[in-house]
Amino acid sequence: MSKMDGLRAMREAKYAENAARAKAPAAKKPTATRPTTTRPTTTPAVAPPATDAPATVADPQLCGHRNMSGRSCTREHGHAAKSHRYS
Repeated sequence: MSKMDGLRAMREAKYAENAARAKAPAAKKPTATRPTTTRPTTTPAVAPPATDAPATVADPQLCGHRNMSGRSCTREHGHAAKSHRYS
């Protein structure tokens, strides 16, 4: 038996197996349920983070666009430039 004859026999066996599987009625699989976790209904009292800057000075919002390597754009939010500056 040559190599090609062996490959042909395996291909035909796989074809016959797949055809038989397609004709057989589908067996119901048990559905897996995710375990439920209990979460607290109330949030713990946490003090807001302290900031060194006064509340009147607003920090400029950044674009935040991410590239494929995970770097984010450092331009201002809604910039008109077509390109992003990543760092």
